[in-house]
Amino acid sequence: MNDELAAAKVLHMGREAVRLSNGETEAVICLQGGMVPVFSIRRGEAAVNAHWIPPFRSEDGKAYVESEHAAFWKSPLLYALAGDFLCSPNFGPDCRAEGAAIPAHGWTANMAWRIGELGLVPEAGAAFVRLLLESPDPLFPLSWERTDVLFKGQSVLFSSTLIHNRADRALSINVARHATVGPSFLAEGCRISVSAERFATPPKPSEFSDTGRLAEGAEFKSLSAAPLRSGGSADLSVVPGMIGFTDLVAGPVPKEAEIGWSCVTNPRLALAHLVLFPGRASAGPEGIALGFNDLWLQYGGRPFTPWAESEGGKDRCFCLGTECATGAFANGLEYSLGHPNLLGNPTTAEIPAQSARRFEYCTALVPLDSERAQGGALTADLSDDGRLVLKGSGSAQKTNIDASFASLRRFIAS
Repeated sequence: MNDELAAAKVLHMGREAVRLSNGETEAVICLQGGMVPVFSIRRGEAAVNAHWIPPFRSEDGKAYVESEHAAFWKSPLLYALAGDFLCSPNFGPDCRAEGAAIPAHGWTANMAWRIGELGLVPEAGAAFVRLLLESPDPLFPLSWERTDVLFKGQSVLFSSTLIHNRADRALSINVARHATVGPSFLAEGCRISVSAERFATPPKPSEFSDTGRLAEGAEFKSLSAAPLRSGGSADLSVVPGMIGFTDLVAGPVPKEAEIGWSCVTNPRLALAHLVLFPGRASAGPEGIALGFNDLWLQYGGRPFTPWAESEGGKDRCFCLGTECATGAFANGLEYSLGHPNLLGNPTTAEIPAQSARRFEYCTALVPLDSERAQGGALTADLSDDGRLVLKGSGSAQKTNIDASFASLRRFIAS
């Protein structure tokens, strides 16, 4: 297998982007919104892209024009939407905070990032890009410096984001990664597991009031027993396919966790997609430890454009958001500031005046051994040397993935 590193500017569906590759794994990162529509791994002669590319994503790459695109796409964010992206300083609908009008999922998901540096570091076995963005509103003077890295020998896209606050006062913000998997990786029968050990659904009214099947404002202890509005319960740990509903579930990452994580396994492909981030026990005083696993269960509940081809039509979008966040559900920063605690965890992160905080994160694609592929739910843990270990009901599968983030931290510091 070709294990050569590569880093280059490309066009993806007509959009300016960068491509990183280590021969086994490839990532495409679009400058508009910092979207990652492609995160793929080689399987034989083919590649499996785990990230979701919406069926409504325009392939011509034309810039969003309100008069031309708003009637169908509704917003610039939906026009650019794909895969995995950073949400900051807002996680949820557009809102106002500190006097500033902040778009849905923040400026990081709506503006074009600038390439600060792109290239290879052979001695570190790394292909990387450094992306830069500044808030357009002086009332909320933040800047983001995001470095995405692929290392040789690891099927992992690492990301480290330094968030600077240039104000003379502390700013409380949302921080999230909106990781979304879709076909051909996502399929009926895929299994979901997360680091959270209890869960809640958004109180009504919410954007899911008209699309969901889950009881609103409910708390429950297991993904396998989520209460339904109609009575009874549903097993959310198994992907049901297109059932005509869209819901959101949030669960707090345990305070003692070394890592927070979510995992989606496809038994047929014998492949797992994981999201990993430092927990509160390992993020350190200068780090941002995300407090929640959020699952966006997009299984066909939105009978309006762009999800459907016409207003009142059938939703054609099948995807699963394995999101991680510091936020109150996905209700936005204004809501989080009014609800500073959810299920025991804070809903905002504070960036001190004239200071910066760092957020570390990665997505991984892991080929599974037969026991892990055909068994039940998996849990993620760290080995003594910081490698990712996947555990099921039997023995464990140790990987070569550096889930301690030590290699990323050394790279950023070099």
